[in-house]
Amino acid sequence: MDFMTAKGERNKTAKMTAIALMTAAACVLGPFSIPVPISPVPISLTNLVICFMAYVLGARQGTAACGLYLLLGAVGMPVFGGFSGGLGTLLGPTGGYLIGFLFLAAIAGSFIELFPEKRAAQVFGMILGTAVLYLFGTVWLARQLHLGFGAALMAGVIPYLPGDAAKIILAAAVGPKLRKSCRAVLLP
Repeated sequence: MDFMTAKGERNKTAKMTAIALMTAAACVLGPFSIPVPISPVPISLTNLVICFMAYVLGARQGTAACGLYLLLGAVGMPVFGGFSGGLGTLLGPTGGYLIGFLFLAAIAGSFIELFPEKRAAQVFGMILGTAVLYLFGTVWLARQLHLGFGAALMAGVIPYLPGDAAKIILAAAVGPKLRKSCRAVLLP
């Protein structure tokens, strides 16, 4: 094996390792959640982890890690909020928000890649990704629970806005440092 082939294999292994580590972070932090009495949607740290995925992995690999997290949950691992898992959870009332994580990873990761030195653009990407996640989840929730869009919005979005804003601010503050550190270790 020549030097270029060895370097390419090492790079591929490093990328797979990074995807596995970020998926593991989602699996460890995702189940810890706080139930909200007025909503079937719990407060969790999963969207914060997805934003960190976007910083560390970028759009394509971050979306792959998020997809792997959803797959692990779909097959029954208790990685979703409240230590739930299984296809029933993924297809239930909160499933739209879970699937919406893919949009968050792809959109936020794209903005982070396109604007690596522009924090405002990265924040905009996370806000836009969260908005798409909210839209997808709210429509899904409304259909599952036979609610109007406004009622689903009140149950699945409005109570979460302050916390999700704080998570985006935290991701924007820590994410670039995390990206630099992880890339220095995994992709020397």
